[in-house]
Amino acid sequence: MAQAFVGTWELKESKHFDEYLKALGVGFATRQIGSMTKPTTIISMDGDVITLKTVSTFKSTEISFKLGEEFDESTADDRKVKSLVTIDGGKLVHVQKWEGKETSLVREVDGNTLTLTLTLGNVVCTRSYMKAE
Repeated sequence: MAQAFVGTWELKESKHFDEYLKALGVGFATRQIGSMTKPTTIISMDGDVITLKTVSTFKSTEISFKLGEEFDESTADDRKVKSLVTIDGGKLVHVQKWEGKETSLVREVDGNTLTLTLTLGNVVCTRSYMKAE
C-alpha cells in the first residue's frame, strides 16, 4: 500500500500554508521564505523502512521510519516532535506531537497527483504535488 507513495513529487499548488505556519508559531520572516519555496518530496522504500525527503532551496529534511512505530523527528521549523506514521484508508497519515500540541500531515495519491493536507486545530492547509517524470 505504501508503494503508491514512492516517487518524486513537485509542489504545484499550496493553499493556506502561511496560516498553517502561523498556527505552528513560525516567525514572519521564515513564513515569507517558506511560502515562496516550492519543495520537492522524494519518497522511497527499502524493505519496511520508508524514507521521506523534502528538498528545497531554503531547507531540506529527511526522515526514515517504519509504519506504526513512533520515532523522534526534528521538523523543518526546528520543533522536536514524537511522530507516528500509519496507513489509513489508503492515506499516509503522519501525526506529530509536541508540548501538548498535535498536527497531522495526511498524504493521498490519485494517479500522478499527491495531495498533502496539513491540519493543526481548525487550520487546514492543502498542498498539491505532481509526480515528476
